[in-house]
Amino acid sequence: MVSNNLRFQVVEEAFKKRPVEVKVPKERPSEYFGKYVFNKQKMFKYLSKDVYDKMIDVMDNGARLDRSIADAVAAGMKQWAQDMGCTHYTHWFQPLTEGTAEKHDAFVEHDGKGGMIEKFSGKLLVQQEPDASSFPNGGIRNTFEARGYSAWDPTSPVFIIDDTLCIPTIFIAYTGEALDYKAPLLRALHSVSKAATDVCQYFYDDVTKVQVNLGWEQEYFLVDEGLYSARPDLLMTGRTLMGHESAKNQQMDDHYFGTIPDRVQAFMKDLEIQALELAIPVKTRHNEVAPNQFELAPIFEECNLAVDHNMLLMSLMKRVARNHGFRVLLHEKPFDGINGSGKHCNWSLTAIRNTQSTLLHAPVKADPDNLEASAYEALRFVTFIVETLMAVYKHNVLLKASIMSATNAHRLGGNEAPPAIISSFLGKYVSEILDTIEQTSNFKPQTSNLQREIDIPQIPDLIVDNTDRNRTSPFAFTGNRFEFRAPGSSANCASAMIALNAAMAEALTSFKEHVDQRIAEYALRPEFTKESGHTAKFHAILDVLREDIKTCKPVRFDGNGYSDEWVKEAAHRGLDTEKSCPVIFEHYLDDNSIKMFESTKVMNRKELEARNEVKWEMYVKTVQIEARVLGDLAMNHIIPVATHYQSQLIKNVQGMKQVFASDRADRLSSRNMKLIEEIAERTEKIEQLAEELTEARRVANRIQDIHQRAIQYHDTVCPHMEAIRYEIDKLELIVEDGLWTLPKYRELLFIR
Repeated sequence: MVSNNLRFQVVEEAFKKRPVEVKVPKERPSEYFGKYVFNKQKMFKYLSKDVYDKMIDVMDNGARLDRSIADAVAAGMKQWAQDMGCTHYTHWFQPLTEGTAEKHDAFVEHDGKGGMIEKFSGKLLVQQEPDASSFPNGGIRNTFEARGYSAWDPTSPVFIIDDTLCIPTIFIAYTGEALDYKAPLLRALHSVSKAATDVCQYFYDDVTKVQVNLGWEQEYFLVDEGLYSARPDLLMTGRTLMGHESAKNQQMDDHYFGTIPDRVQAFMKDLEIQALELAIPVKTRHNEVAPNQFELAPIFEECNLAVDHNMLLMSLMKRVARNHGFRVLLHEKPFDGINGSGKHCNWSLTAIRNTQSTLLHAPVKADPDNLEASAYEALRFVTFIVETLMAVYKHNVLLKASIMSATNAHRLGGNEAPPAIISSFLGKYVSEILDTIEQTSNFKPQTSNLQREIDIPQIPDLIVDNTDRNRTSPFAFTGNRFEFRAPGSSANCASAMIALNAAMAEALTSFKEHVDQRIAEYALRPEFTKESGHTAKFHAILDVLREDIKTCKPVRFDGNGYSDEWVKEAAHRGLDTEKSCPVIFEHYLDDNSIKMFESTKVMNRKELEARNEVKWEMYVKTVQIEARVLGDLAMNHIIPVATHYQSQLIKNVQGMKQVFASDRADRLSSRNMKLIEEIAERTEKIEQLAEELTEARRVANRIQDIHQRAIQYHDTVCPHMEAIRYEIDKLELIVEDGLWTLPKYRELLFIR
């Protein structure tokens, strides 16, 4: 069979491949960092001082962009872009597809004399008009109502890809609703900055704003391009819809942090150089837990910029991988039975003052000469920890909805991924502080770090962090930040950041309202005076925190998130344990979710309803494509191969009976007879299940309501797919290896 030979040829070629030589710049990384970005340094060179100062005010202080300077900025950008060899420009935005979008236009206009001139105006920089009906919009735009606008986001620097100047923008409908991730993210960041700044005034009087920082960790798989092309399921869906696990996968724990293979190292080096040239501050690279799984992580950045950089990096990864004979798999669970891929979002808040202060960082040591200041520093730490927990507790289900997808549902709850129950791990140190505040009125600053003595003379003592790590926790405190471990590797992390920051803004606003009310009450009480050392403000903050600690306690969990006991305990605590994707999405439209988004001015009801329509529709389409691909592979690849092998076995049995006596022939051919029967039973079962799968899709597709159709797909189509996979994976174990047409897990996962 030609297909058999092709499989072996592809595997053989994959083993022969050698690393692609990477051209390494002669300069240090710091010298070519941001080479293709119109950063402040380039602005200073290409813009007048007045225009430059106004742009810096917009970028650093959140001032409104003065459209009168747009032409001057556009001229400077165009000159820089042309100096770098650019001929085109595009508005680069993030529609609700989980990817990015761009339409390229040339820097040309008619000169009125029969020729062309290079031109780029402020109007073209600030605003363009993509077709709003052709992107997912949840019914906000009809086909005959196509107008939408992309508008420049000046806080995220423009950059160059190939010959095109890329301008980060928001994307909104003609009627004003957001049709992307960036617009609501910017609103959420503004809302949480304002709320956090107001709360910071209790502790510092020089805070001008609070910045949200994000450090994402991008996990991914690499697969040889030839093997990828030989797997239609990988090609069409991003994951293997069938495939028995390899005898050896990750059970030896030998891949994690292991030596990086040469081909992969060359890819990583090339990717890092190009990322640094685009000012993406990549820092960490390593082997992940599963074979052929890896991770890349940058230095923390301002949240909006970090999201843009992650979206840009995912696109860059795909292009660079192909140059090295690889394909990047960003699907959350491309291989069954081994570690899936996430995008851990490390989230923190920084107060911008004379010196920047990380609000989630515990004070290191109490100052004996200024105990009041030390007490307020400790109180500041506790305040932002507790109000983060309040946000997670009040909007527990919404946060799960923000990270849920048809692809991430395969990952959550297994092989290093957190469960589909949102809880928060704090560690012993922080938990003891909160428990002490809850149970007693005494509050004293504590030291956050300990020394761990090691009985080896050559090794220095370790400084122990104030919290351990818990890899089963979806939302873990890790020292000076919370690590949201639930987002999936293919997702736009803006989705999780929108929900988290909006919820945090609501929690901080509520906290301040309650504290201000208590301060007004306590100010009239003689026992709370500065002279007595017990101010009304201090006790008001402490009392509100004590109430909030009690309220949000159900979301705190430091144990094993994989245990069955935790599922029962979580349900008892009132936490959501639902696993159905379409049902989880419903919680975007809960009354408290709508109230929160509207009160923080992040999204209105119409925008939320539209996004849910998109989520349900994307879920249906994802499962629908997978079901079609699986049905095709089952009927046109698996069954023909299995029956071909079955025919060979039948000929063998018939030959046995011609050569040997009847009794001996029966005995010698008994194993083959069992295989013949098993193949017959399993292929019959696959055919039956494939017909039932097709009928289940037909029934689901007749449902007009997209929400109910998504639920039907989850409840009826997905189980049939799992049943078909089970039968196919069993066949893979018994069919002759030389006849199996599709590359197996042992080949996909262990090619270097």
